[in-house]
Amino acid sequence: MNRLAPKAATALAAAALLTGGLLTPAHAAPAWDRTVKCQQKDWDGRVVPTRAGNSQLGWKHFSGPHNIRKCRIVNAAIDGKPDRKSGARLEYWAYAWNGNRRVQVIVIAQYARKTADGRYDAGPGQRIGVITAYCKGMNRCPNWLNQ
Repeated sequence: MNRLAPKAATALAAAALLTGGLLTPAHAAPAWDRTVKCQQKDWDGRVVPTRAGNSQLGWKHFSGPHNIRKCRIVNAAIDGKPDRKSGARLEYWAYAWNGNRRVQVIVIAQYARKTADGRYDAGPGQRIGVITAYCKGMNRCPNWLNQ
C-alpha cells in the first residue's frame, strides 16, 4: 500500500497539469504595475492617474515608444475638459510650441475601475487612468517636448 500512494499522487499531479489545474487560468489579468507615477485633476473634478502600467498601457507603454518622458506633458493635456468622451474613455488634447514648430499631444484615459475589454482592474475605488499619450501625426514626439 505504501507504493500505491506515491503513484496515485503522481497520477493526480500529472492530470492536474494536463488539464491546466496548476497553471494560471486563461482569464487571468495581465501583470501590470498599478503604481501612480503622476496624476492631474481635470476641470470637471476627475483625478486622472498616470500609472506605471506595462507594455500595453500606462507610462511604460507610451514613455519610450512615443518619447513622452515628463509628467508635465501628460498633466498639461488633462488640465482642462475632455475633448472627446465616450463612456469612461476620455481623450484630452494639448498643444506645445517650440518657435514655429507645433505638436498636438493626445492623452487617452479610462476613467473607470476596469479597461473597456475588462482585462485590467485598478481595484476597488480606483481608476485605470492614462492608457496612452502620443503626438498626433508622428510615431515619436520631438525631443524638445521633454526639455
